[in-house]
Amino acid sequence: MIGPYYFLIIALVWAIVVLLAWILAKYLQGVYDSGKTIFDKIMDPVDNVIYKILGIDKNQEMGWKEYFLSLFIFSIFTAIISFLVLSFQGVLPLNPMKFAGLKWPLALNTALSISSNTNLQHYAGGSSLSYLGQMAGIQSLQFTSAATGLAVAVAIFRGFVGKKDEKSKLGNFYVDLIRSITRVLLPLSIIGAIIVIALGVPQSLSGYDLTTSLSGISQIIKVGPVGSLVSIMQLGTNGGGYFGANSAYPLQNPGPLSNYVELGMMMLIPTSMPFLFGGMLRNRNEGRTILLASYTLYAIDLAIALIPVTTLGAGMETRFGGFSPVLWTVTTTAFTTGSVNTSLAAMHPLVILAAFMGMIIQATPGGIGVGAMYMLMYIIITVFIVGLMAGRTPEYLGGKITAGDVKLAVIAFLAHPIIILVPTALAYATGAVHGIGLGSGPVGFTQILYEFTSSAANNGSDYLGTQANTTFFNVSTGIVMWAGRFIPILIMLAIAGRMHEKKRSSEAALRTDGLVFPAILIVSIFILAVLTFFPFLAIGPILMHLEGIGNAL
Repeated sequence: MIGPYYFLIIALVWAIVVLLAWILAKYLQGVYDSGKTIFDKIMDPVDNVIYKILGIDKNQEMGWKEYFLSLFIFSIFTAIISFLVLSFQGVLPLNPMKFAGLKWPLALNTALSISSNTNLQHYAGGSSLSYLGQMAGIQSLQFTSAATGLAVAVAIFRGFVGKKDEKSKLGNFYVDLIRSITRVLLPLSIIGAIIVIALGVPQSLSGYDLTTSLSGISQIIKVGPVGSLVSIMQLGTNGGGYFGANSAYPLQNPGPLSNYVELGMMMLIPTSMPFLFGGMLRNRNEGRTILLASYTLYAIDLAIALIPVTTLGAGMETRFGGFSPVLWTVTTTAFTTGSVNTSLAAMHPLVILAAFMGMIIQATPGGIGVGAMYMLMYIIITVFIVGLMAGRTPEYLGGKITAGDVKLAVIAFLAHPIIILVPTALAYATGAVHGIGLGSGPVGFTQILYEFTSSAANNGSDYLGTQANTTFFNVSTGIVMWAGRFIPILIMLAIAGRMHEKKRSSEAALRTDGLVFPAILIVSIFILAVLTFFPFLAIGPILMHLEGIGNAL
C-alpha cells in the first residue's frame, strides 16, 4: 500500500507547481491580454523586426476561420521543413556520426508527430538523427508546436471572455505565436536548460565520446545538444526525447533531483492555463474551478495507478524506485507530454489504465493550451445538460449556450473515439498487428489501442517504439496525430467565435465558479469520456489485471 511518504512527495510537487503556475499566469496575462510585461523594452524591437520581415500587421485581428487557417498553414510549413531536414540529414552539416537520412515513411511520421506536439517516436534519436536533425528537425518544432497550442488556448479564451470593443476578434495568430516563443517558451527553456545541464544533462556539438569501462570494454557515450532539447520537450509538453529510452536514459535524466525537476517542468504551463483564463475573465474563481476539476481528475488517475504497486517490477528503471515511474507515467499522460522514465511494458495494468484515462479525457489538466480547450468543451456540454435538467436556459459566462454550440462540442468530443477506434480496427483487419509480432490477446490489443490513443491525444508515449517503424503504422499514426490535433482545434475555435459574438447577461442562470459545479463537471466527464471507452478498456488493461498479467514483459 502507498504510505504517507509518497503523499508528501505528491503534495510537495503539486504545491510548488501550482505556486509557480500562479506566478507564471500573471506574467502570461501581460503577454496576451494587457500587452505589457517587464521584458517589453527588450523584446518589442525583436518582435517588430520579425513582424516586418514576415509582413505581419500586428494590429490586424482575425476571426476564428482566419485564425485556424493561419495556424494550419503554418503547421504544414513546419512539417515540410522537418520532413526535408530529416530526409536529407545525411548530406547536411552537423552530422559527425554520418547518419543517413530517414526513409520517407519514418520522416513523414516524425514530421507530423513533432509538428502536432505529439512526439511519437518510431526512431531512436541517439542512433539515427544528426545534430542538425535533432535541432532543426525536432527541437525547433517543439517550440513552434507548443507555441501554437498556447496561441489556440489564448484565442479560445478571448472568445469566451467576449468582445472588448466592436473591432475585437480572437486576436492575431502570428502575433500570439511569436510572443509565445519569444516571451514565454524561449525564456523558460533557457532557464530550464541551465538547470538540467547543471544537474548533469550534456550539452555539446562534438562527436560521441569513446571510453573504456571498468571491465575493459570500449563503450560509446552518446552526447549532443541534449539539455536544450530536454527543457523544451518538458515545458512544451512535447515529450520527444533525445534518446530512444527518453528520460529513462541516464544522460537525459541523471538522478532523482533531475527527475522531479523534469516532472514539474511538464506540469507548469498547463497548470497556469486555468489561472490565465480566470485573469482574462476578471473572475479568478472561474479559473480555480477549472483547476480544481482537472487536478481532481489527475488525483483519481494517480489513486488508480498507485493501488497495486510502489515497488520495483520487472523492466522498471531501478534508479528511481517503484513510486517515481508510476507518478511519471500518470503525469505524462495526464498532461499529454509523452516522455517516459521507464518502460511502459513494465507497468502494472492499472497504471496503464490510469494512463489511458488521462489520454481519453485530455483535461487532467491536459497538454499545453489544448488541455484547457478540452475542459471548456466539457463545460459547454455539462452546462447544457444541467440547464435542461433544471428547466433553465443554459448559459456560460453570461452567454446563452445554444443547440448549435452543443452540437459542435459533441462533434469535437466524438471525434476522439472515432479517430482512435477506426485505425485500431484497421490495424487488425489488414494484418499490420500480426506483421510486427503482436497477438490478439489483451496484451497485444492494449499495445495497439495505446498506440492510437496516444497518437490521437497528441501524447506520444507508446509501447512499440521502433517496432512500429513500418509503412502502415508510420502513415496511419501520422494521419491520426494530425486529425487528433486539428479537428478539435477547428471546432473549438468555431465555438469560441460564436461565444465572442454573444450578448452577455449580468445574472448567471447557473453558477460555475463555486464548489458544486466542479463536482458535476467531474461526473459528467467520467460519464462522457471514460464510459465511451470502457468496453475497449475492459478487453485491454482491465482484462490484463483480472487475468493477473503483471505487465507486458
